[in-house]
Parts: sequence; C-alpha cells; structure tokens
Amino acid sequence: MAYQTINPTTNVLVKTWPGHTDEQVEAALSAAHRLYQSPWSQGAIAPRLRVLHKLADLLESRVEELARIITLEMGKLIGESRGEIQVVAQIARYYAEHAERFLAPVSLPTGQGEAWIEHHAIGVLLAVEPWNFPFYQLMRVLAPNLAAGNPVVAKHASIVPHCASVFEQLVTEAGAPQGAWTNLFITADQVGKLIADQRVQGVAMTGSEGAGSALAAQAGKYLKKSTLEMGGNDVFVVLEDSDIDKAVEAGTFSRLHVGGQECIGAKRFVVRAEVADTFLDKFTAAFKAVRIGDPLDETTTLGPLSSTAARDSLASQVRAAVSHGATLHHGGNAIDRPGNFFEPTILTNVQRDNPAYFEEFFGPVAQVYVVNTDDEIVELANDSHYGLSGVIFSRDIARARTLASRIETGAVWINTFSSTAPELPFGGVKRSGYGRELSELGIKEFVNQKLVLVATS
Repeated sequence: MAYQTINPTTNVLVKTWPGHTDEQVEAALSAAHRLYQSPWSQGAIAPRLRVLHKLADLLESRVEELARIITLEMGKLIGESRGEIQVVAQIARYYAEHAERFLAPVSLPTGQGEAWIEHHAIGVLLAVEPWNFPFYQLMRVLAPNLAAGNPVVAKHASIVPHCASVFEQLVTEAGAPQGAWTNLFITADQVGKLIADQRVQGVAMTGSEGAGSALAAQAGKYLKKSTLEMGGNDVFVVLEDSDIDKAVEAGTFSRLHVGGQECIGAKRFVVRAEVADTFLDKFTAAFKAVRIGDPLDETTTLGPLSSTAARDSLASQVRAAVSHGATLHHGGNAIDRPGNFFEPTILTNVQRDNPAYFEEFFGPVAQVYVVNTDDEIVELANDSHYGLSGVIFSRDIARARTLASRIETGAVWINTFSSTAPELPFGGVKRSGYGRELSELGIKEFVNQKLVLVATS
C-alpha cells in the first residue's frame, strides 16, 4: 500500500510517503498507552480542553493554507475545502466547551442507596479513516476522545498522506503530548495486529463496506468495541406539494457536493409521479449547467474524482447499470482530459434486478425513481442494504414527519439536504454501520460508563 500524494486534477505524482515499520508502530502504541496511564488521561479534564481550544484557534487562522492542501490532494472544490476546515474547527471548539458537562457524573434514582454513573477513558483507540473529508473525519474521532482521555493511533487513507501528517502536526502544535494522536502510514496487516494488541481498546472506522466488515470481524474476534460508518444509498424524496425549485437546488448540491463522493449525499431521487416530469426537466437542466474544471478555480462547480481508480470504477458501474436495462438520461462518461473527471450523470428506469438498485455510486451519478403513493416511497427507501440518512421535501410538515419516522436511516432531513454539525449525531443502520459520532452521543461511545453505588446503611 503506497502512501502517495497525486494531484487528481492532473494525475501528477507530488510525493511518496514512506510507510511506518513495525518497530515504529510499536513505539507509537507504547507512547499512547503510557499517556493513557498518566495523569493526562486519568486526571482533570481542563488541560485536555485547552488543547482543543488552541486547536480550534489554529484551524481558524490557517483556513486558506489547509484548504489548498485538501484540494491539491483529493480534488474537492476550494470552497468546499474551506468549509471543511471551518466545520473541523467548530467540532474542536464544541467539545472544548461541552465535553466537561457531557462527562459529568449522572445521578441514578434507586432504592439501593446513592448511585451515579461516572465516565472514564478506556484506553488507546485505533482510527481508520477515508479520504473524502480528510480533516473532518479525523476530527470526529480526535475531539471527543481527546476530551475523554483516550489516546488515538490513526491510519488515514493512502491517497491523503499530506493531510494526515499536517493534522498530526496541528494537534502537536496545539499542545497535545506525545501519544495523544499519532499518524501511522501502515498496511492492512499492521492494522490487524494493532486491533489484536491488548493495549488497543476500541476501533473507529469510516470507509467501504468491505473494509468495515473485515475490521469489525477482527475487532469482534478480540472483543474490542468498534464503531463503523460505511456509506449509504440515501433517498431524496420529492412530494407533489414540494417547492420544486428548492428541491432541485438542494438535490443538485447534495448529489454533486465533493464530486458526489459523500456518504450522505443524495443518491436515489424518489419523486411523486405528479411532479416527476417537472422535477426531472429542471434537475437535468441543473446538471447541464455544471461547470467542470480546476477545483482551485472559484468558478468551477464540479472538480475531479479523487483518483483514477475511483473514476474508472464509477464508469464501470454506469456501464453495468445501462447493460442491465437502466436508461442513461444524461452524461455517463469519463471526460477525455487530464485528471479524473466524470460527467454529471442521471440514470432512470432502474429496476430492482439491476445491480445499480442496491449499489452506492460514489461520484456524480443520480438515480431517479417515480412513485405513486407514500407507501411506495417508504418501501423503496427501506429496500436498501444501507441506512445512513435521507431527505424529504414537502410543504406539509406533518406528512413529512410521518414519512421520516417510517424510513430506516440514522437521520432524515426535511426541506434541506443532509449535512453535519458538531451538535448533531452522525451514523447509520444496516450496512451503513453502527455507533454514532459527534454530539453528546459521540463522546459516550468510547468511555467506561461506570456505576458507583453507596449502599443504604
């Protein structure tokens, strides 16, 4: 597994990063475990929260520099990269301001005596993270666990090593001691050995279903707590009473954000028949208006995919969908130019026996389905291996709320696109994974919720 920075706009190799040896991994794990056993992890929370405050300050002061690093390494639009750094700073500050309250003892009413729950760090965690939000994914793990006192060793995606190394530098510059966060350029075999090590007490992973399954199996074998977020096939429901223009605007943004390489991006557009033609016409026009080009150019609205492999895999998926009967309504091709560009694409008439029906398309490809009843909406939405998030557009909020309650996902957003915020839990069900990150729920995933009881005399 080569860790390389390759500019996806040009496919020019910028730098190759050496992997960490087994000896270096052992040194990193030993340092993290020592930190866990030290007053830094076991003592007062205030010093850890000061690091998060400082980290938020550093991020906010370096938005332009860090955004450029993201764009040059994985290809998202420069404006999207700026937005990522801003929300990453917000996550750090959120836990700096709220973690002490989240981790405070909680009294329990009982006839047995005086009882309460304490929250304690559990030990070293392993994070395995993807490339599409190269700072955000790391901060989702770092911020709550640094506050709780859990040191983290992290394996980032092999195509964003510059982001991985810069993140580690930022954490150190913010005042975190050695072992609080350690970046490791390691192989899948080394990941497996880390999970097996008794000093590692939990694993957090975001990535593909295959990688998540393998990691969960290894974690289960050694009785380690894990959280997984493995993508989605999110529905974007448009009811007949919707503001169609707003639905088209939000749907276009959601499907093309980060080049369509977002787990909570809208992928299956489920439209009531009464407005299907109108929606599809306007949706197609919005896709045709996309400006494809250099993601550093502020006027570009769709940049490259993250890698040649990602582009070629997406092209293969589209060809397979069409060969199994789907209609290629718009786009469908890799673009003949340097870099990993792919046309914004719309597929219609995707039947259940088509592999595309159940697949996640990680790129600018939308599927449009037409339904006649709300029951059909729920049936189609839930007929999925995944369950991460979903969207419902309707002027009738009561009706939208009823539908939201029936859809099997970790989140539903009404009259806006699926998104994220520090105070909102993130995670899914089914093959989208389990566990939650962000919010108060996220900090409770990897702590010992210890009962203490003083018996009635």
